[in-house]
Amino acid sequence: MMDDSLQLQERGLLLIASLIVITGVLAVSLATNSLDSKILALLGCLIACWLSIHLILRHSSHRNGDPFFLPLAVMLIGIGLTMVLRLKPALFLYQSIWVIAGLFCFLFSVFFFRHLEQLSQYKYLCGMIGIVLLLIAIIFGVDIGGHRSWVILGPVRFQPSEFAKIFIILFLAAYLTERHELLTSATKHYGPLVLPHPRFIAPLLAIWGLAMVMFVVQRDLGSALLYFGITIIMVYIASGRLTYVLLGIILFFIGSFACYKLYAHVQVRVDIWLNPWADPNGKAYQIVQSLFALGSGGILGSGLTYGFPQMIPEVHTDFIFAAIGEELGFAGSSAVLISYILIIYRAFKAALETINPFSILVAAGLAVSFALQIFLIIGGVTKFFPLTGITLPFVSYGGSSMVANFILLGMLFAISEERPKHAP
Repeated sequence: MMDDSLQLQERGLLLIASLIVITGVLAVSLATNSLDSKILALLGCLIACWLSIHLILRHSSHRNGDPFFLPLAVMLIGIGLTMVLRLKPALFLYQSIWVIAGLFCFLFSVFFFRHLEQLSQYKYLCGMIGIVLLLIAIIFGVDIGGHRSWVILGPVRFQPSEFAKIFIILFLAAYLTERHELLTSATKHYGPLVLPHPRFIAPLLAIWGLAMVMFVVQRDLGSALLYFGITIIMVYIASGRLTYVLLGIILFFIGSFACYKLYAHVQVRVDIWLNPWADPNGKAYQIVQSLFALGSGGILGSGLTYGFPQMIPEVHTDFIFAAIGEELGFAGSSAVLISYILIIYRAFKAALETINPFSILVAAGLAVSFALQIFLIIGGVTKFFPLTGITLPFVSYGGSSMVANFILLGMLFAISEERPKHAP
């Protein structure tokens, strides 16, 4: 009976999400007189893909996964595709292809990560893969949009950091599960701080060092904050000790202050955040136009195709939330934020309901990663935080982000199958 209920819930929500996608794409296409058979065919293919994945999962052994993950992601994708078609019509085809690729990666992840606890035996391999991916971007990265975080292989360009975070989370979850008692029973006193022996926190310090390198070499404040934030919060979840959070904040502020004093590009980023009106037509042009866009949206927005979000450089990637705020207003922005909040809530719910300590930390780490990424990008767009240049999950244009976030979602779906009824 439970399986049938989950199936009906997910199917109903997917149909509602599909309706949102159809309405948005048709509204933009009709308003711009750009409706053609290719767009309709792509739309039909996308809907068929996520409905097929729903049927495959619910008619296989994966029947008890959370029914909200896929529909919420599809709704966000619908809003993202609508805005990409509105802002950059030429990229609609590519974004649709990335969505299809992401959906198949989601399906693969659900099956591959069903016995997630087995990966804890390969924690150092996961850690090494994550570090190698980060080093590839640092060494071979190409500067695009002010960030040296892209790697180009022929016609394909991707961000290794999007995939590295999954391996880093797996490593941290396994390491913290194994060192749980040592982290909770700290024995070394360093002034007011009480910490374990340095060799037990060495991997955490290594990630801090990597974050600083990414900050300086790649000019990637977003990824540096994301990785270090994930590490600190996961350590706190595993140990329950605020000492680690305090130490992490101190270390990051020391590193950030040093970078601010030593490197001009860091100074520019912070100065723009503190006072964008000092140079509104120059270095601060992006954030100023973003604030104007959000301010002109009102409650219901100007309406699709009736705003001017294209005045913001790179609006389809870094600043797509500003475009949503202008044309869909506070109502549309709230719908996006509530969808994200629901995904994060269900992710933590999956962590609380699973019975394996490693799975608990993996689910919590993935939820933290998702939440931090959303906070950093929306905080940057609204000038609550310095601009970070990371993408808005499932909404911004970008293949690496789309595929990586679908893998993340597939892992959460697999973990959510461990429901209380399976526990003794």
